[in-house]
Amino acid sequence: MRYLNLTGLLLLAVLSGCSSPQSRIDSNRAAFDKFPAEVQEKIRAGRIDVGYTPEMVRLALGEPARKVTRKTETGDAEIWIYTDNKPQFSFGFGVASGGYRSGSAVGVSTSTGGYEADEKARVEFRNGRVESVEFRKN
Repeated sequence: MRYLNLTGLLLLAVLSGCSSPQSRIDSNRAAFDKFPAEVQEKIRAGRIDVGYTPEMVRLALGEPARKVTRKTETGDAEIWIYTDNKPQFSFGFGVASGGYRSGSAVGVSTSTGGYEADEKARVEFRNGRVESVEFRKN
C-alpha cells in the first residue's frame, strides 16, 4: 500500500508538470473569459504576443522555469525563461588505488535519469506587459 501511495504521488507530480493551455484555461475560466476572442484563440494554441499581461502568458505557456530582472537606462524589465526538458544519458568510468590500506577499485556507472534544461523562449515584460518575445529556432 505504501508503494502505491508513493507511485500515485509521483504520477501526480509528473502530470502536473505537463499541464496544457486547456487545463490552465479550465483552472482559470473566469479570467480567460474576460479576454478578447483573438487573445483567447492564441492562448488556446499556446501562443503569446506583445502587449499580453503576465496572466495571459501563464495561461498560454504556464509558469516559467526561471525569472530574471534586467536593469537598463529606461528601467527594469522582468524576463521569464521557458525551457524544454529533454532526457539525458550519461556514462561514467572510474579507477582508484592506494589509501590508508592498500587496495584498488574499478567502477562503471550509467544513468538515463535526470533532465537537461534547454531554453526555448524568453518573454520580456515592462510595465506589466510583454514588450518582446524570443523563441529558439530548431
